[in-house]
Amino acid sequence: MQATPARGRRATAGRPKTGKPNPIDVHVGSRVRLRRTLLGMSQEKLGEAIGLTFQQVQKYERGANRIGASRLFDLSRVLDVPVSFFFDDMPAEAAAAPVDDEEGGAAGFEERSGGYEPDPMAKRETLELVRAYYRINDPSVRKRLFELTKAVANSGMVEAAE
Repeated sequence: MQATPARGRRATAGRPKTGKPNPIDVHVGSRVRLRRTLLGMSQEKLGEAIGLTFQQVQKYERGANRIGASRLFDLSRVLDVPVSFFFDDMPAEAAAAPVDDEEGGAAGFEERSGGYEPDPMAKRETLELVRAYYRINDPSVRKRLFELTKAVANSGMVEAAE
């Protein structure tokens, strides 16, 4: 068996030297999870639809594994969204992450990674709230709840509770 120089590089390509997932991979994965859960689809069902195990879907959703272009295209078809959906609302910190250097690391990443926070739209609490909201059958009740939520958020009452 002959070792190739690319093997060592490939293992760390796209990962900062800290071993943490690339922020872009985390964001794309969180968008996959967001859409899957909004559709009420399990990781297992999504995996079956694209020929993967649910464990692989989990790794994609956490950003632990990078999603290739063809797989992203498959995901966009199964989840019924354009490919651009996975990059929407990307935090500035993720978009500004430097391109991998020749050594397979991300030059200068450590100085910039401090303030990255996951997309709040990918939180379980948000997803449960959206699902519960759309289970309200009466459109007028749903609209009144929406208006109430906006009013509370704009009044500053939310900040006082924290």
